[in-house]
Amino acid sequence: MAKLVNVTIDGHLIEVPSDYTVLRAAEVAGVRIPRLCFLEGIHEEANCRVCVVKIDGVKGLKTSCSTKVVEGMNINTNSKEVYDAVSTNLEMLAGNHKFECWKCSRENSCEFLDLLRRFNVENDYSNAKKFLQKTIRINESSDAMVIDSSKCVLCGRCVSACQKESGLGILNFNNRGARTYVGPALFHNLEDAGCIYCGKCIQACPTGAIREKDDIRLLDRALRDTNKTVVVQVAPAVRAALGEEFGYKIGTNVEGQIFAALKELGVNELIDTNFTADLTILEEGNEFISRVQNGGVLPMFTSCSPGWVNYLELYYPEYIPNLSSCKSPQQMAGALIKTYYAEKLGKNPKDIVSVSIMPCVAKKAEAARPEMGRDGYRDVDVVLTTRELARLIRHRGIPFKDLEPIKPFGDLAKYTGAGSIFGVTGGVMEAALRTVTEVLEGHSTPVEFLDVRGLENIKEATYKVAGMDVNVAVVHGGKAIGDFLQMMKKSDKQYHFVEFMGCTGGCINGGGQPIVPAEIRDKVDIRARRSKVLYTIDEAQILRKSHENPAVKKLYEEFLGKPLSHKSHELLHTHYEKRIAYEEK
Repeated sequence: MAKLVNVTIDGHLIEVPSDYTVLRAAEVAGVRIPRLCFLEGIHEEANCRVCVVKIDGVKGLKTSCSTKVVEGMNINTNSKEVYDAVSTNLEMLAGNHKFECWKCSRENSCEFLDLLRRFNVENDYSNAKKFLQKTIRINESSDAMVIDSSKCVLCGRCVSACQKESGLGILNFNNRGARTYVGPALFHNLEDAGCIYCGKCIQACPTGAIREKDDIRLLDRALRDTNKTVVVQVAPAVRAALGEEFGYKIGTNVEGQIFAALKELGVNELIDTNFTADLTILEEGNEFISRVQNGGVLPMFTSCSPGWVNYLELYYPEYIPNLSSCKSPQQMAGALIKTYYAEKLGKNPKDIVSVSIMPCVAKKAEAARPEMGRDGYRDVDVVLTTRELARLIRHRGIPFKDLEPIKPFGDLAKYTGAGSIFGVTGGVMEAALRTVTEVLEGHSTPVEFLDVRGLENIKEATYKVAGMDVNVAVVHGGKAIGDFLQMMKKSDKQYHFVEFMGCTGGCINGGGQPIVPAEIRDKVDIRARRSKVLYTIDEAQILRKSHENPAVKKLYEEFLGKPLSHKSHELLHTHYEKRIAYEEK
C-alpha cells in the first residue's frame, strides 16, 4: 500500500497515494486535465504532450500522465504557459488532420475535435505549411475496416490496443518523419495481415482514423427501393449499448426503442437474432452430444464469434476440427430469412435485403465469406454496427428518446432468456449447458451456471452430467485466446467444451459498440454494466432454456425436421479453412 502524500492542484489540497500520477490525482481533485494519447492500462507513453502541467520548482512543463506525485507538490494545470503549450500542440496536430466532420464516423464522439473546441483552436491553418505534412495512406480493401492516415494523430493508442488486447500486434508505426503512418507492416492490407477484425483499435482511436467499413448508404438506398423487402435482425448486445449514443446511462436496455426506430426508418420486417441464438443452441448442443457419444473430436469449440474464428483459421488451424460447424446466429438468421421466411412472405430471396445490426466489426467480413449464401445471393446483405445504426437514426432526425417502445411480431422474433445472454462472455456456454444437461439427464436441470459468468479472461468449471465429468472453459479476448490454446497444448487435462469470444467481455464490448470517452472508461466498468442488461432480460423471461422456445420447435416441425438434419446442415452449418497471413501479393 503506497503511502499518502499531500498535493495541491489548482488550489485544491488533496491527499492521494504516492504511486498516483498527476493526471490521476487531478481526477480526485475534480480537475479535468486534457489528454489525447493516454488510455489507462493500454497506452501510457506520454506521446502527445497535450496533458502538460506546470509544477512549482520544476523546470519546464511536465506530462501529467507520466509524472508521479510527491509530498508538497503544487501543480497548475491552467496557467497561460500551459494553455499556450497545449494550444500549440493541438494546432500542429490539426495542421496534419483532414477535417471531414460532417461525414466522419466519429462526428459525435471525436476526442480530438472536443479538445480543439475546448481550446478554441481556430479553423484556419494558413500557417500550417511550417509543419511537416505527412504522407496520406488509405487502407480500405477489407470488408470490415478502414485505416485513413489523413485523420491519424499518431497517438499510438491503436498500436498498443492491438498488441495488448488482441495479442497480435498487427498495427505499428511505419516509415519515419513526415512519412510516418500507422498500419500493417510491409504495406500489406488488413485482410492479408493477420487481422481478426476485433475492432479494439477502433475503440482505442480518438479520431476517425480507424473505423468500420461504412455501409449506412447501402441500407439507406435499400429502404427507398420499392422493389425490395428489407428484413432486419438485431443482435442481443445492441440493446444493451445503443442508448449510450442518445444520452442514456451505460447499462440501459433500449430494446423496444430500437425496434421502434427501425420501424420509423421504414424497415418492412423485424426479427431478433436472439431467436437464432436459441436455434444455435439446439444445433450446437446436439453437435456436442453427438461428439461425446460417438467419439467425435473434443474439446468442441464454439463458432459464433467471427473474430475468434478468424483467429483460429489464421494462427491455430490445427484446431479447426475442434470448431463447431454451426454458423453464427447472424448467419443462421440470414439463411432463414432468404429461405423459410421468404416462403412465408411469398417473396423471391433476391428481392429481400437481409440486414443485421451487430455489435461486431468482424460480422461484416463474416457476411462476405463466399460460403455464406447460395443460388447467387448472400444470406446477409448488409451489416451495420451499433454505431452505424445510431448515425443513421440521427441523420434521419428520428427522436430516439421520444419513441414508444415496440416489440416485433412473428415467430423469428421470439426468444428465451438463454438467447439473450449470448451477448456476454460465458453466455453461450451457459445457454448450451442449460439445454445439454437437461437432454442428457432426461429431467429438469439448473437454469443458472454461475461458474462460467464473470469477466476473468479465462474461466473453467467442471459439471457432473449423466455421470460424466464435463470440463468446460470460457475464454474471451485475443490475448487470452492465445494464452489458453498454448496452455491447452501443454496440459494433460481433457476439456470437453470451450467457448471463445474475440472481444473481452464478449459482444457487449464488441468492436462496433458505442465508443465511450477515455476519461469515462477509466472510471466505469462498461462491460459489467452492459452485461447486467442481458442477465436482467434473461431473468425476466418465463422460458429460459433454448429448447423450450415454441417458435424454434415450430421451425423444426415446419421446415428443418430436427437438429442436425440434412436441411439444417445445408442452411445452418458451414466449414472453415486454414488461412495464411502475409502471403505474397
